[in-house]
Amino acid sequence: MTPFLIAALGLLMVATAFLSGLFGMAGGLILIGVLLALMPLPTAMVLHAITQMASNGWRAFLWRAHIRWRPVMVYLIGCALALGAWSITRYVPDKPVALLLLGVTPFMARLMPANIKPNPDSVWQGALYGSLCMGLMLMTGVSGPLLDTFFLGGNFGRREIVATKATCQVASHFTKLIYFGGIIDQAATLDPVLAGVAIAASMLGTSLARRILEAMSDAQFRTWANRLITTVASYYILYGSWLLLAGSSVASY
Repeated sequence: MTPFLIAALGLLMVATAFLSGLFGMAGGLILIGVLLALMPLPTAMVLHAITQMASNGWRAFLWRAHIRWRPVMVYLIGCALALGAWSITRYVPDKPVALLLLGVTPFMARLMPANIKPNPDSVWQGALYGSLCMGLMLMTGVSGPLLDTFFLGGNFGRREIVATKATCQVASHFTKLIYFGGIIDQAATLDPVLAGVAIAASMLGTSLARRILEAMSDAQFRTWANRLITTVASYYILYGSWLLLAGSSVASY
């Protein structure tokens, strides 16, 4: 990559890390789309994993006093189950299917009956969401708005949501790094300069968001986070549907 492109990606990583640092979401969704357009899938997934591990790891460190460790440990059980299953099947869906999965899952979570609505304090839900989110991570590179919907469904404060979700995401992206960098494509390579820029940019963007998150109320955080989830999920449904219809139209000729 040219120095200009590396610098441009660095600025993008600062911006996406800032967005994730503020709401605990969305930044990774934007970044993976750009990376997939610029480089081969295994390399994009490896770089995205390193970037998100740095961003979420630094965010978890900054808010370490607010981490809820029980949901994290249960979530990790679900991640391990998903990694075992996907390591056997190595299933990679078509892009339209992956986008539709990302878009539909948060709405499905919201439509669940009251007694099984998302609750990050629930042991069985933590393992289930861990498996589902890790499955989405290994199919699409991101766990999408589903994990955000899960944590917003409980009684956590905004700091607890950001800190606990960040800790879960460090494990998820580390698992993705192993999967795409070791199981799927052992030859995937990454420019060490680009990797260093990614780590530094992710930490910078996360740090810049901290003061604004402190100034927000829990009500403001939940309102804007839910709006962000709805917007991103709707975009994925529309984009995935368009790609599916476009592919069907081409195949019919």
